[in-house]
Amino acid sequence: MTVPRGQGGAATLLAVAMAGVLMVVGAALAVVGAMVVAHRQAQGSADLAALAGAIAAARGEDACRAARDVALRNDGTVIACAVEGGTVTVEVRVPGPRWWGHQHDLDARARAGPAP
Repeated sequence: MTVPRGQGGAATLLAVAMAGVLMVVGAALAVVGAMVVAHRQAQGSADLAALAGAIAAARGEDACRAARDVALRNDGTVIACAVEGGTVTVEVRVPGPRWWGHQHDLDARARAGPAP
């Protein structure tokens, strides 16, 4: 079979272009997956920090300090902490994925305290 003149290598060019598109789509999906993981990490860190704060408040200790310590151990940073009675509300930030110069830190909020 003969290839029409001027079309030699067209299939190779198409294959390379499709491989490039698939690589970009794969990278984007990896970033989305990393964002989901970072959000789950932020929520877990906030939940644990709020629980630690509530336990500390019940013991008469500094609730926000306990929350900060637990958040740091879970790669998070407490950006807000409020104590009302025995209920502790915290907001925690964790670093998100870095991709093409974009920085996305993820925040999560949690509340813990005695049952009403």
